[in-house]
Order: sequence, then structure tokens, then C-alpha cells
Amino acid sequence: MGQQQLHLLVLGIILVGLAVIIGLGNFQNIGVQSNRDAVILDLNHIASFAQAYYKKAEPNAGGGNNFIGYNIPPQLNANDNGTYNVISTTPKKITIEGIGVEKDSNPGCSQGSNITYHIIVEPNQTILQKIH
Repeated sequence: MGQQQLHLLVLGIILVGLAVIIGLGNFQNIGVQSNRDAVILDLNHIASFAQAYYKKAEPNAGGGNNFIGYNIPPQLNANDNGTYNVISTTPKKITIEGIGVEKDSNPGCSQGSNITYHIIVEPNQTILQKIH
């Protein structure tokens, strides 16, 4: 009877250990997904400012149907979710990069790469691209 109880105890310890390991992995995945969602939301918010700038007349501090001259508002350059930068600008298109604070460990991404998205903003549409 003592031998059977010892086997059950060892089995119980192994099962609890596996449950803890799986739980920690799921917790990290939730953090990464949450950061992805937050970066996408921030990029969409910045894109709406860029489109408003494009549509505003130059005398009203706008671009007058031109993205050139648009700068991300200082309060939106960086926050708890990540950092955001304009990476290219043409009169009819602007590309903004968002780099999250969480590291992506999914296959296809170099180990330890931060979550990264680009949003291409045009006068009447936006296109989101996942980089990492």
C-alpha cells in the first residue's frame, strides 16, 4: 500500500508541475496578444489624426490634401504600449510604424523581436501590415 501511495504522490507532483508550466505560457501569450491589440488601436488612432491633417486646409494647420509635413502629436509618440514613428511620407500616402513593448516568440519572427506593425494611411483608407 505504501508503494502505491508514493507513485500517486509522484504522479500528482508531475501533473501540478505541468499545469504550472502551461499556465505561465498562456499568461505570456495573453500579454503579447494584449500588446498587439493596443498597438493596433494606437496606430488606428494616429492614422485618423493623419487623415484629418490631410483633409484640413493649410491655413487651418492642415496639409491641404497633402500628408507631407504631418508629425505624430508628441503625446502619441510613445506610451505604455509602444513607440510610434513616421517612416515614409508622400503627398498621398504616409506610413507609420508601431513597435510594441512585448517580445514576439512566434515562429517566423526572430527570437526576441518586439511586436511591430506598419499602417499605411491614404486619404480614404488605411492598410495594416504585421511585421513581427
